[in-house]
Amino acid sequence: MGWFNTVRNPKFKNTKKQSNNNPTGLWKKCVSCGEILQTQRLIESQNVCPFCDHHYRLTALERIDTIVDENSFREFGSDLETKNPLSFEDKMTYNDRLNKAYAKTGKKDGTVCGFAKVDAREVVMAVMDFNFMGGSMGVVTGEKIALAMDLAFEKKVPCIVVSCSGGARMQEGLLSLMQMGKTSAARKRLKEAGIPYISLITDPTTGGCAASFSIQGDVNISEPRALIGFAGPRVIEQSIRQTLPDGFQRAEFLLEHGFIDRIIHRKNLKKEISFFVKMFNPKD
Repeated sequence: MGWFNTVRNPKFKNTKKQSNNNPTGLWKKCVSCGEILQTQRLIESQNVCPFCDHHYRLTALERIDTIVDENSFREFGSDLETKNPLSFEDKMTYNDRLNKAYAKTGKKDGTVCGFAKVDAREVVMAVMDFNFMGGSMGVVTGEKIALAMDLAFEKKVPCIVVSCSGGARMQEGLLSLMQMGKTSAARKRLKEAGIPYISLITDPTTGGCAASFSIQGDVNISEPRALIGFAGPRVIEQSIRQTLPDGFQRAEFLLEHGFIDRIIHRKNLKKEISFFVKMFNPKD
């Protein structure tokens, strides 16, 4: 009975818990190498781990800040809003999912478009944001990317598209798949007019985006270790009943096999994109 009382009333029961005065969010554990990072240091390194070089995902606005000249970005198409054309519902209604994404990102859609300058050279940009329903491509995203290409065509300036997407948005069914054709047609018009199209492929870029505009650039560039592919590795393994090689669908594998042209560290992105803008720019 004495042992039972000891277990029920351990000596440390009344020990006061020591308070932690560290502000929340001051430290972060790297998801790749496990090192403990100062959040401020991670921000200063453009959200790249200083120990293992893991590139964290960026929001659309963070991505824009790393590429374009300061205060040069002028957004368009922000009034385009995703609807629920199929009245889709699974575990929750599509409208509820959209409202959740609105609250999380403050945006009406997962793609941000605008005019900008890269080292004083004018460009048109479309940047996808994974925080908005996994960056999935719906009707509005397809419309925005095609619009960015059309405006680049009209202004005769380079178009830059930054892809970060899990693929076509299933809640919009066939309508989302139609965006592959729409964006590909807009891209073809740029090609026929000799207007540069630079595609930056970030982690992850899969599904309908990887099967259309994301891989159709005059130059396709990527960040290190980005996941790029149409279907997931597990689905492919189950389909072909073979074990896939190490690093399959990572940027380094795709570079080796000719699907992308260059892998660029985030700290060098603006410099490299500026080089391509200058090299391809018909005005130069």
